[in-house]
Amino acid sequence: MINWFTKLPGFQRTPAGRERTVLRLLPRVLLLGTLALGLPSLFARLYAFLAPELASATLILTVDIYGISLVFLHWTLLMMVGIAAFIVMVMKGPAYVADAYPLNESDEPDDGDRRTR
Repeated sequence: MINWFTKLPGFQRTPAGRERTVLRLLPRVLLLGTLALGLPSLFARLYAFLAPELASATLILTVDIYGISLVFLHWTLLMMVGIAAFIVMVMKGPAYVADAYPLNESDEPDDGDRRTR
């Protein structure tokens, strides 16, 4: 069987850092941030229910549009932070040996295959 992943001998792994903490906090921040950004829309609707003579549909629609755009921004930022933390975690892992390529170390170019004109 072919050994696809051969670890580099003598390589020392870097200890885990903040990237593990960030990855563990992401689900909680996602949930709490989404709920917090949804609260203004809920309050606008509650305001419209409690004081219908002062509320307008434009206010509710504007708050909804801002809230939805902030939720999508929040999700996008968390996805970028999660990808960055995952990349850092992978890069701190063990080093692997790649396939060796033969290197022709010569001071002069090899003209054996070229045709002369």
